[in-house]
Amino acid sequence: MTRPKALIAAVVVLLAGLGVRAVTDGVFAKYAGVALYAVLVYVLVLVVAPRIRPSMSAGISLAFCWAVEFFQLTPIPADLSSRSTMVRLVLGSTFNPPDLLWYAVGAAAAYLVHAWAVRPAAGGRPGVPRPGGAARS
Repeated sequence: MTRPKALIAAVVVLLAGLGVRAVTDGVFAKYAGVALYAVLVYVLVLVVAPRIRPSMSAGISLAFCWAVEFFQLTPIPADLSSRSTMVRLVLGSTFNPPDLLWYAVGAAAAYLVHAWAVRPAAGGRPGVPRPGGAARS
């Protein structure tokens, strides 16, 4: 994936997350937002390292999300979140064990889409022209 594509994907995921929170509520909005947060982190990993393998990006994004969630066991995120909406969106404020599962769901979904998108063509490599076809990127 190229950086420009990853940046576009990040904007789309961010808008999807904000949209889910704006038009839905309750448990669906919360956990869809958590899963989309993991997808956003996954895509941001691709912005930094566009040629990274999908499995590596999934692992990094899941580790980051879990680290943020476990960080919420300390009083620091809640304190910072009370001062800034942006910090609250990034760090959250309260540890919630089910979030760990939904981060994994988001990272897995992003992995599946990315792995599908970069899969080799039959007998070829990603991005290499197929006989009679255009190059994939």
